Amino acid sequence: MNTPRIRRLRPLPLAMSMLLAACASAPSPKPQAPQVQAPVPEPVRDIATPVPGPAMPGENTANMWDQLRDSFAMADCDADPGIALWARRYTQNPQRFESQLAAAAPRLAYVQQIAARHHVAGEFALLPWVESQYRPIFSGKGMPAGMWQIMPTTANAMGIRVDKDFDGRLDVPAATDAIMALLGRYHDDLGDWRLVDYAFNAGEFGVKRMVDQHGTPPAEPVIPRMPVKPVTREHLVKLLAIACVIRDPGRFNVSLPELPSEQRLVTVSVGNAMPIAHAADHAGMSPDEMKNLNAAFRNGMVDPHASPYLLLPSNRVQQFRSALLAESSGGTQDMAGTATLPPLGAALGAADGDTPGRTHTVKSGESLWSIARRYSIGIKQLQQWNHLQGAGVKPGQVLKVSAPG
Repeated sequence: MNTPRIRRLRPLPLAMSMLLAACASAPSPKPQAPQVQAPVPEPVRDIATPVPGPAMPGENTANMWDQLRDSFAMADCDADPGIALWARRYTQNPQRFESQLAAAAPRLAYVQQIAARHHVAGEFALLPWVESQYRPIFSGKGMPAGMWQIMPTTANAMGIRVDKDFDGRLDVPAATDAIMALLGRYHDDLGDWRLVDYAFNAGEFGVKRMVDQHGTPPAEPVIPRMPVKPVTREHLVKLLAIACVIRDPGRFNVSLPELPSEQRLVTVSVGNAMPIAHAADHAGMSPDEMKNLNAAFRNGMVDPHASPYLLLPSNRVQQFRSALLAESSGGTQDMAGTATLPPLGAALGAADGDTPGRTHTVKSGESLWSIARRYSIGIKQLQQWNHLQGAGVKPGQVLKVSAPG
């Protein structure tokens, strides 16, 4: 993989300034995030397919760590004493570190691919290690949640649903895509990946104001001497430290785990609600394994109106798809006794936005973003087809979700 290309500067709406201040790992009060239009993740395919990236199921993935290293864009281990110090802290118990990294590897590889899609520096694929070690962390009211540790106000501004039944902050594909899009926009505006991390932790508006007052920091020292809180400075050190371990694991007496292609995560479309335990049985997984990968569903039910896909290891996809097709009420038997199945899209709930004249009636709690995700189309398409000027929709409103026939 090539090192992420240099992003060209383009205007950034002021409304984005404070968006991810609430993602800071410090327990200090978080600023209110403004309302902005959320980015739409790549369409979810009706045939289970991994996120486009450096490796696909069936390919040799032993070099995933080389690919991650090649995408790094910031300083190495010896650029600041604090980087090596934190790298040693992470790896002071090598066996435990290796176990933790092996558990995180499937999610890390998924995040890495989305970072590459958004041309974000590879170090940021390691941000969830600093925030949560890639764990789907639940939280109490008003607290950050998910592996990105997103605050409720930030989720609301991004159009991510958070309620008693569904917490989109724990939806790995959607939350990761939204975060990476925002990190890319931060870099467009700030032009320095170090400042992007400061903005992620402390809020872009405050960092941009510091740049306006003090200028862009020089390349050295690597940890910019800007009037930020110590926890914000340490956040960057921690990020560069885990990248340091990935750069040179032998220096810290650890080995990086291989990720077999069958363990890579992919999204699979679902069209009907079902209990998590039922979905797990279809995939040949335990309910706990299914819940861990799809923690956004909080009430034990898979709800395709909230998220039209499940995240599965690639080696569980075919069994899951076959089970869905087998229980589809439209299946019949042909003369040879082979199942003649209904169209794949009907069985798996694939987006049917290509059907001329199809409409959707907005339900309470839905947003333009969630509707676009459900039908695997873009927000701009929805706006164009329905002559909408903004991103707001109302319950009962009828929207065209396919090109006019």
